[in-house]
Amino acid sequence: MTERGLGFRWLKFNAVGAIGFAVQLAALALFVSGFRMNYLVATALAVEAAVLHNFVWHELYTWRDRTRMAPGGALGRLLRFNLTNGALSVVGNLVIMRVLVGRLGMKYLAANVLSILACSLANFAASHWLVFGGRERG
Repeated sequence: MTERGLGFRWLKFNAVGAIGFAVQLAALALFVSGFRMNYLVATALAVEAAVLHNFVWHELYTWRDRTRMAPGGALGRLLRFNLTNGALSVVGNLVIMRVLVGRLGMKYLAANVLSILACSLANFAASHWLVFGGRERG
């Protein structure tokens, strides 16, 4: 991917992330409005749904060129993805949601949009360098 570089990878990451964004918001709305869950419990579950969705598509699309060469196989990458992106997303979303919804009274879906955006750059860096192998290959 060196001919297109990091910028092209970032665009692919965001294409997958946009769909994951919709998955997370839909799951959050279902858990809070449909199942009447606490917004923080619902946030953690919705984030994990998006993390699993995004992992599959990053394997198949964003970092497809690296998956055969990355150490640990798909299960190892899934574990690393959950320990990096999953942890960053769950902790980041819960902290931000607690402040925006719990303290400032913002609507939970609007607050979650801001939470997702805040965690995006850190998730890309963790995926690119820690989960899927680090350097671009030619």
